[in-house]
Amino acid sequence: MAYFDAAAGGHKQGGFMTNDNTAACASHLHGDGPTPAATGVDAHLVKDPVCGMTVDPATATHHADHDGRTWYFCSAHCQTKFEAAPCHYLHKADTTPIKPQPRRAGMIWTCPMHPQIRQDHPGSCPICGMALEPEEPSDADMPNPELVDFSRRLWGASILAVPLVVIAMAADMGGLAFFDGGLTNWIQLALTAPIVLWAGWPFLERGWMSLRTRHLNMFTLIMLGVGAGFLYSIAATVAPGLFPAAFRMHDGSVPVYYEAAGVIVVLVLAGQVLELRARARTSRAIRALLDLAPKIAHRVGAQDREDDVPLAQIVPGNRLRIRPGESIPVDGTVMDGRSSVDEAMLTGEPAPVAKGPGDKVTGGTINGTGSLLMTAEAVGSDTMLARIVSMVAAAQRTRAPIQAVADRVSGWFVPLVVLVSLLTFVVWLLVGPQPRFGHALLNAIAVLVIACPCALGLATPMSIMVGMGRGARAGVLVRNAEALQALDTVDTLVIDKTGTVTEGKPRLIATETSGAWDSSIVLRLAASLETQSEHPLAQALVAAMTAQGLQAASVGDFASQTGLGVTGTVDGHAVVVGNQAQMRQQGIDASALIPVADSHRAEGAGVMFVGIDGQAAGLLVVADPLKTDAKETIAALHAVGMRIVMLTGDNARTAEVVARQAGIDEVHADLKPEDKAAIIRDMQHKGARVAMAGDGVNDAPALATADIGIAMGTGTDVAIESAGMTLAQGSLAGLVRARRLAQATMRNIRQNLAFSFLFNGIGIPLAAGVLYPVFGLTLSPMFAGGAMALSSLAVVTNALRLNALRLR
Repeated sequence: MAYFDAAAGGHKQGGFMTNDNTAACASHLHGDGPTPAATGVDAHLVKDPVCGMTVDPATATHHADHDGRTWYFCSAHCQTKFEAAPCHYLHKADTTPIKPQPRRAGMIWTCPMHPQIRQDHPGSCPICGMALEPEEPSDADMPNPELVDFSRRLWGASILAVPLVVIAMAADMGGLAFFDGGLTNWIQLALTAPIVLWAGWPFLERGWMSLRTRHLNMFTLIMLGVGAGFLYSIAATVAPGLFPAAFRMHDGSVPVYYEAAGVIVVLVLAGQVLELRARARTSRAIRALLDLAPKIAHRVGAQDREDDVPLAQIVPGNRLRIRPGESIPVDGTVMDGRSSVDEAMLTGEPAPVAKGPGDKVTGGTINGTGSLLMTAEAVGSDTMLARIVSMVAAAQRTRAPIQAVADRVSGWFVPLVVLVSLLTFVVWLLVGPQPRFGHALLNAIAVLVIACPCALGLATPMSIMVGMGRGARAGVLVRNAEALQALDTVDTLVIDKTGTVTEGKPRLIATETSGAWDSSIVLRLAASLETQSEHPLAQALVAAMTAQGLQAASVGDFASQTGLGVTGTVDGHAVVVGNQAQMRQQGIDASALIPVADSHRAEGAGVMFVGIDGQAAGLLVVADPLKTDAKETIAALHAVGMRIVMLTGDNARTAEVVARQAGIDEVHADLKPEDKAAIIRDMQHKGARVAMAGDGVNDAPALATADIGIAMGTGTDVAIESAGMTLAQGSLAGLVRARRLAQATMRNIRQNLAFSFLFNGIGIPLAAGVLYPVFGLTLSPMFAGGAMALSSLAVVTNALRLNALRLR
């Protein structure tokens, strides 16, 4: 929104001043075109007016308002330049109205180091110069177009570089005396020109773009180094007479350095090809997940006829046949047949799970030895497998807070390297051995070429991409990189009871009666009444009645008393089911059952009193058992130094029993959802780093408050959306896997950052010639180029080691 600033005599827009000329410039540019609001800009890609890069407004963090329109930028640098002189950049654009470009339905390409860069075709990042990668790898075996192009250029450059190096070495050793010195230089020029101007053209192009946009990067250094050596050598070849004596060798000739420029291009190309191949493997986890779903499904039609159809043709409601050993194509419910299903995709554990009629099955899991007939329910992007792939792909593009360290260093790294290169040139030119200019030029080029900001920038994103993919294969789904880094530092784990420590499915474990009532009659009457209730404990009674083969009776006059229980008429009997307060309110004396109830409560079970026709008839004892891996998992978390705290809305007695059985350190019971969040904030105020694991709607505030929220995949959608990490199957064992994944990934990132800093800290001084005064050693630009190429490859290769990480 604009407002008039009389003192300034202009309009203030979005935090910067515009004068009348600027407004006129903007008006001329916009014409009568639609505003972003009118075109739905959030659903389109738009162009950065400074550098011309396409940007996604939905995810862009840099934007500015000018003349009633919002402009989006790929970086803060472009935004700052635009705000300083918006008219300058708007005049450079077309004078026709600039409208948002509709995003193609195909693949989106993005930069692993700068995920805000997004476009609908391959290319290079305008910030770092790296090749863009597909945002979501498809299951199609598509070759990387840049890898194909660079491989072709590498082969061509290598063929020319071999005779170039042979001729240059022979000329230096006097082995080409039969050639005229000038002719030798022209031959080297003929061999080098295609290497630099064709094979190395992408590097020169990216280097020039980095200067134009002022995003200095690795390709800035390569362009300066190769360009300096190549242009100097051309001048020495074309007009050697122009060079003074200080430039000449002992025999009076002017040296050329074609082989340095040519070999640097070849080595950088080789490094880029190896890096592109290695980086392609970072999406292996997603491709492995995509391959879990079969391409063909056996659809059962009329007269039970089976037809093999492409998976894309399956719709909800289709009946599908799953043969022994096959992958289940989509999510659904078993209609007929029994088998065991390997759900390692969800749990990370290869233990088979029995499936029969009424059981849910998930697409991508593996059927065992039985045959199943299922009904398709979730297909395409709605399946669990598709949601996992989407979540992992999105998470791989997020940035961990530790990335800020590399970003700050990268901001001044390239300008510093250029400064060191200039100082190196000056020092060698002043005090170096003859020919001083030649030594100064070679050492300055070596400094430019050996420095590798690319390795520094790759250190974090490559580890994040591989680590998240590895976690997905183990059932640990990470929403963003920040969650992974947070889990590495937590010292306190807060967990819910129901559905996290316990199964979350209460079941009837005992029926106690008084007087002449039979236990089956008490259960039948109470469970029939509870068929009208949605309470989880009610469902436990109904399930027990069904399991015992009892038939539900007709119910009349049903009423629910909040916090007390239910009442009604069942088969002509007045039935009351609830707690002690309910019994008192209905005038039923249940004192004889209280000692029995207390004994069950002491074991962590819940009790429901049953009254029939005004008399206490018995107790129904319901328990929510511990998950089978609860004790083992909590012991493993204790072993890595974590304190375990349980927060639950259940009563204190039951919570304390469960905590004692599971080995939990601290318990808070009888809590409301806001109480859980308040307790976590108190822990954080005392210095604890808190992770929260839960599965219910009531856990959502606590999940959002904790430093890292971990949702059980079997829980509610709101819990999953509030968490930074999801355990696909809801198993507590996933907590241990998640912790190990976070620790291994962050350790890998720190290794990459340490290597990058160490490499540049040692390599740049060596290239500058610090060893020459003592040992007479200098670093050839060719060796510097090879070292630079290998440094990026080393970082990517180290990140790929996470694929072999053992999480169990």
